[in-house]
Amino acid sequence: MKIPLVIISVLLSVTSFAQTKGEVIVVKDPLIDSLIAKRIELNKARPTATNPTGSAIVSSMGYRVQIYYGSDRREVFAQQAQFKSEYPKLNTYITYKEPNYYLRVGDYRTKLEAQKFLNELRPSYPTLFIFREKINAPILE
Repeated sequence: MKIPLVIISVLLSVTSFAQTKGEVIVVKDPLIDSLIAKRIELNKARPTATNPTGSAIVSSMGYRVQIYYGSDRREVFAQQAQFKSEYPKLNTYITYKEPNYYLRVGDYRTKLEAQKFLNELRPSYPTLFIFREKINAPILE
């Protein structure tokens, strides 16, 4: 007699705890929507100092010339400023791989272009190397 009562009570309790369809309410800060809109606006291509045409920057494999490396952060920024004063149209890139900073310049599609520039820089900078890496494709004229 006890077993059928237990079975009936279990069946009734299972049906009473069954899930029913409901409504989901999303609670969020209204600033999230404005931040998403701002991010979309910033990602649209527009003219900048490094991208004067406003077109999308296309990256591909190419070559850069390394003009300085060392562990002193101030020195690498001083070298960058000196180089930018001599060659204002060329892009410079500073990377940090522990324990050194590396200053590389230019976006050259071929090794020959990089080698010509390296030969031009040789009197001013004692340690120059050419590295193959992902570059920002230069604007073709």
